[in-house]
Amino acid sequence: MKIGYPCINRGIGCSTNSTFRLASYSEERLIQKVENNLNCLFKILQYNVQNSFYFFRISSDLVPFASHPVCTFDWAGHFREDLRKIGEFIREHNIRISMHPDQFVIINALKKDVVERSVKELEYHCTVLDKMGLDRSAKIQIHLGGVYGDKVSAMDRFIASYNSLSTPLKSRLVIENDDRSYSLEDCLAVHHKIGIPIIFDVFHHQCLNNGETLRQALELSGNTWTKADGIPMVDYSSQQRGQRSGSHAKTLNPEMFKKFLHEASGLDFDLMLEIKDKETSALKALEILRATWDL
Repeated sequence: MKIGYPCINRGIGCSTNSTFRLASYSEERLIQKVENNLNCLFKILQYNVQNSFYFFRISSDLVPFASHPVCTFDWAGHFREDLRKIGEFIREHNIRISMHPDQFVIINALKKDVVERSVKELEYHCTVLDKMGLDRSAKIQIHLGGVYGDKVSAMDRFIASYNSLSTPLKSRLVIENDDRSYSLEDCLAVHHKIGIPIIFDVFHHQCLNNGETLRQALELSGNTWTKADGIPMVDYSSQQRGQRSGSHAKTLNPEMFKKFLHEASGLDFDLMLEIKDKETSALKALEILRATWDL
């Protein structure tokens, strides 16, 4: 199992999601922000290797406005060497990479323009991973989208949109069960039609499920991954006390995490900790994992 955290390292004072307002867009500003983001990404990856974190989610804001019509700059060409070097470091240290576009990426939307913008955003993510030279085990995770009063039709639209995507993008896409609309069972129904792998979200499953135990859910989702897709990915968090249902925890609950590891014993997957204090909880989780599974 590889353990990781998403997008931000709070301890080293460096951010990979530095951006700016659309109204102040310029190529000069874009270049400046991307240079900063790529430099910080490399520093975070170095920190992660030093601390035995071999799973990381790259921020969607790595290249601000990359899929927006205002951006006509060839960022992929300009930063070709930087992206190549980062990808080389990732491959050299066998780091698992994922990306997770924002909630506005909805390929089953009723409006055609929303779908078109969503596809452009997904293609940007795919280009980042392609330019890093990463294989298809580097994934882009999305939710199935909206329900729009008719879940069956909404799922059919997702399938139709997915089938129209480019082959490189389809090879990287994975879907995730959410906490309000689409359960693991719904994701499995889509998988059975198009073969898309499922990232299992432990916390979302607690909020919305069809009676599957945690271990059953891990096995069902894990079986949707092929050898080419790599080891299954799993997202982990827990409920923050005193907050609305679905609010992610600020820090790792050690006892809950130990229970999770016990229930998942013997299963192989890479674990993304969606916990707000990022690497602080990841360090705790790694220590617990080593003690629990005798690594």
